[in-house]
Amino acid sequence: MIARGLVILVAVSLLAVGCATRPPVSQAPVDPGERPVAERDGRKDGPPLRHIRPEDVKDAVPRPDPILALGNLSPYTVLGETYHILPSLANYRERGIASWYGTKFDGQKTSNGEIYDIYSASAAHKTLPIPCYARVTNLENGRSIVVRVNDRGPFHSDRLIDLSYGAAVKLGFMEVGTAPVEVEVINLAGIDDRRGTLLGSYRFVQLGAFGSESSAQRLRTELESLVTSPVSISRVDTGSGLLYRVRIGPMETNEEILLVQQRLEASGYTGTQLLP
Repeated sequence: MIARGLVILVAVSLLAVGCATRPPVSQAPVDPGERPVAERDGRKDGPPLRHIRPEDVKDAVPRPDPILALGNLSPYTVLGETYHILPSLANYRERGIASWYGTKFDGQKTSNGEIYDIYSASAAHKTLPIPCYARVTNLENGRSIVVRVNDRGPFHSDRLIDLSYGAAVKLGFMEVGTAPVEVEVINLAGIDDRRGTLLGSYRFVQLGAFGSESSAQRLRTELESLVTSPVSISRVDTGSGLLYRVRIGPMETNEEILLVQQRLEASGYTGTQLLP
């Protein structure tokens, strides 16, 4: 899947030039964030019915998001080619060809579990740790945009990056499908790279401790619709009263724990605690 790859040109013929780079789901890497049903449903990709102007597309706002296991499986293989995620984002700069992807993937999950929005400034890259931010400059006209890289692709040997429809409009190459670009990662301080985090004997993620059992039960119900791991309530006598702790688990691998934490954070649940 290409990075929520989209694309495409004003005409079906241009489509082929631009973004038809996603491989069939069956050939995608075995990664929870790697790709969607849209790849195999037979629909053609293309631009949305509502067209926008370059000035309508805003730069992504860089922030030091943690780099988690989800979406960063390494190595992974697509269409017979094996890719290795870079160990670091620092000082990455490269020139190559950019393409774009569109409506076929709008609203689908990207490789790290985010939702692809064709009008936003986002991108897919084969080897950059995600999420990250990069400035992409069209070398033909000098236009540039800051994008959030949160997807994998494009799986064409001659292409460096796959941009959202909105980013392609901003850079002025949406109608022609591809353009020579320079991609420069924006270096940010405070990024927590959790891909290699050693979680030791931790097997549970705790979301909260309540004095009210009914409050704990409400949270448990919410979480059961969000995660696939078991959600339970542990009753603890503190000596001065009972506490009802809401826990997710047990989980067997670091990857599973990191995936649960990411889903919780993305849904607005913060302050998680790891428990043995």
